[in-house]
Amino acid sequence: MDLEILEGALAIARLGSGEKVPEWAEGGELSVVARTGAELSIVCGVASVPDEIESSGPWLGFRVAGTLDHSLTGILVSLATPLAESGVPICAISTFDTDYVLVPAERLEDAVAALAAAGHACR
Repeated sequence: MDLEILEGALAIARLGSGEKVPEWAEGGELSVVARTGAELSIVCGVASVPDEIESSGPWLGFRVAGTLDHSLTGILVSLATPLAESGVPICAISTFDTDYVLVPAERLEDAVAALAAAGHACR
């Protein structure tokens, strides 16, 4: 599978479930907002997240190149398995068109090596 490495570091931020989506949530090449009954999670550029907000990062991301048909199976597992076997933590995100996998920035080289060993091309 062809994977594109996203430019720019990302953060995963946590707000209360009832909070409004802040303006800073739009920063970075990837911006994702997910609300549950317990939290409001935001993935965005690490530089956009105010210091007082609970967050983790920096994370770097891979995007599965192209548009994936919704009938496909095993896409995320084909990425998550070699990363798990190499001890690389992930945060997986799916959109309508494709899948994204975030890894801790300091583990990017390990992630690229594990994915390449599994037959994936990272560019």
